[in-house]
Amino acid sequence: MVSKVYLASASPRRQALLRQLGIEFEVVVPDIAERRCAGEAAEAYVRRIAAEKAQRALALIQERGLERWPIVAADTCVVLDGEILGKPRDRAEGEDMLRRLSGRIHEVLTAVAVVHGAFDRTVLNASRVAFRALLQDEITRYWQTGEPADKAGAYALQGRAAVFVCAIEGSYSGIVGLPLYELAGLLNEMGFEVL
Repeated sequence: MVSKVYLASASPRRQALLRQLGIEFEVVVPDIAERRCAGEAAEAYVRRIAAEKAQRALALIQERGLERWPIVAADTCVVLDGEILGKPRDRAEGEDMLRRLSGRIHEVLTAVAVVHGAFDRTVLNASRVAFRALLQDEITRYWQTGEPADKAGAYALQGRAAVFVCAIEGSYSGIVGLPLYELAGLLNEMGFEVL
């Protein structure tokens, strides 16, 4: 019986979510180019990136001769009006993203992939997040905390930006970056008992 997984992510948020389930894991960080293909829909993009992370992690595990445990990989994107809002390149772009999200509802897509032996599946979680109207002063102060600089859409629901969110529809863990319901389903399906 397998009792441990590899997490193909250096994200402290994903690690915390796995710990929440009591799943033991080791981190293997795959290095892949996260670029959207021309005309690629946001849903297809996050699915592809999650699957590529899992496959690259598998290759690293094989190269290093490590034990074979299930590999968990994920990718998250923020989508507004069909446009993916990635990690901001700088302050101007980050503040612009927050202004665009202000007073609006956007979508957060997270794909999770699990690979182990012949088992290779990727599923998608889609959630919606509503922001209250933001003042420019709030946006500036939030940027100055440093929190939004490395986050998709320039905000972290589990951090200080929680005060901007008036409603969510869907999966809190999916918005944070690892949809636990979908992950547990995949792990259970391959025989890894989550609970």
